[in-house]
Amino acid sequence: MKEQLMAIQEEALEAIKSVEDQKTLQEVKVGFLGKKGSLTAVLRGMGKLSPEERPVVGELANQVRAAITEALEEKSAQLEQEALNQKLEAETIDVTLPGRPVEMGGKHLLTRIIEDIEDLFIGMGFEVREGPEVETDYFNFEALNLPKNHPARDMQDTFYITNELLLRTHTSPVQARTMREYKGEKPVKMICPGKVYRRDTDDATHSHQFTQIEGLYVDRNVRMSDLKGVLDTFAKSMFGEDRQIRLRPSFFPFTEPSVEMDISCKMCGGEGCSVCKQSGWIEILGAGMVHPKVLEMAGYDPAIYSGFAFGMGPDRIAMLKYGISDIRHFYTNDKRFLTQYHQA
Repeated sequence: MKEQLMAIQEEALEAIKSVEDQKTLQEVKVGFLGKKGSLTAVLRGMGKLSPEERPVVGELANQVRAAITEALEEKSAQLEQEALNQKLEAETIDVTLPGRPVEMGGKHLLTRIIEDIEDLFIGMGFEVREGPEVETDYFNFEALNLPKNHPARDMQDTFYITNELLLRTHTSPVQARTMREYKGEKPVKMICPGKVYRRDTDDATHSHQFTQIEGLYVDRNVRMSDLKGVLDTFAKSMFGEDRQIRLRPSFFPFTEPSVEMDISCKMCGGEGCSVCKQSGWIEILGAGMVHPKVLEMAGYDPAIYSGFAFGMGPDRIAMLKYGISDIRHFYTNDKRFLTQYHQA
């Protein structure tokens, strides 16, 4: 049995030397010192020894176990140190290398345009209001003089969620909600920026999701000349003091009379070019005097109150202001495009 114990010790020490990872080392430990290990199997036969041999064999067995255990611990510490050295080598940082420049972000161009417009109208006494993007059919259409089956609904191809819920096609519902909130008891002077949604095929000038800013001013003795003055101030502030505006008759169900506003072409100064299709003018927004039915449904007496409303697209304004040819640039997250408009 002494020979067996010494053979087990020699075999274990050789096996431990050749181990290269902790998993294999654990397998070696179990193979020699575990419940079913080689050393344990030999010790089970000690009952067959004479009383004189048992103490001698027992002491040798303890020495063998101690030698194997010590070798296992030394090997485990060695493997841990090697693993640490490899990790440190892989993670070595060359502190002499130049640092990577930190890229500074900036506001999205549309965000800046919207904030510029908000600042302008706040300066003229307008407040900024917001409303839900998931809207009811009533506020999106009916409260704006677009009853069920009205043909003008076809002008705004709509994403319906249910028969009465939809993704708003314009921000005008915020105007209707605000007038109803005021119950016809006080003037309204507001703009409402936000996202709107229409079933459209995305191309260079169209998108199924875009931004819009609509304005509303309701009070006593509000006139078309007030509307023109506000829009002229907006155009000169946004596009330059040399810009001229003109109002053309148009149709919107929620305003009467209704107009389209054009600005003189920046590229040709109104003489005519390919940008303005030789007309000298570029269409930019729609507006008009609030329809009496819209005032009535909101609780305002049209015999006492009048008002004007307008709606513009920040996407289109940005395209005209900066000469951007494709609306999809605003939504495709191309850093090459976006970084051109970062402010210092």
